[in-house]
Amino acid sequence: MAKTPVVDKSVCIGCGACASLCPKIFRLGDDGKSEVFAAGEGDECAQRAIDVCPVQAISWKK
Repeated sequence: MAKTPVVDKSVCIGCGACASLCPKIFRLGDDGKSEVFAAGEGDECAQRAIDVCPVQAISWKK
């Protein structure tokens, strides 16, 4: 079963690193902050986005 990444929009600064790294999973929304739009499209890529997020706004859904 695939894990689901989540973005804490109250922490996200909209840098776009996750969307650049994993465009199949993340995108910047109308509010300028990251959002998950295709969960389950690559746990490995999502983990890299979690690791590079400068403000730790991305995590795995618990």
